[in-house]
Amino acid sequence: MTDNTTRLDHVVLWVHDPVASADFYEKALGMEPVRLTDFAAGAVSFPSVRLNDETIFDLMALSTAPSMTMVPGAADSAGHPVNHVCLAMPGDDFEALRGRLEERSVPVSDISYDSFGARGTARRSFYFRDPDGNVFEARHYD
Repeated sequence: MTDNTTRLDHVVLWVHDPVASADFYEKALGMEPVRLTDFAAGAVSFPSVRLNDETIFDLMALSTAPSMTMVPGAADSAGHPVNHVCLAMPGDDFEALRGRLEERSVPVSDISYDSFGARGTARRSFYFRDPDGNVFEARHYD
């Protein structure tokens, strides 16, 4: 990729079990695992899942919180997920995601209409949690 404009690169999510979380993101959300085999072999400290060509979610084990020393107090973020992460997608993918979540008995919110976001007003959106309690919003603009 040669476009160096500012964009979202990754989000780090605290999770209890990175392998189980990768399985959830792969099967329920359709995200491709990255470095999962290397993680399972102990070669890397965390796996990721790919949202798109430009963005990944790193799945960081909560047990590693004490080693987070990049800035003072970084370990204190463990157990305090962001309010929510919003995934924008085409309408067909929105419907498919909701169906996969419901098939897995993942509770989903009612559908909201005409909510504001980065691309203007989204037609529909709904919320759900991953197995570690991180909140996601799914929406589509078309």
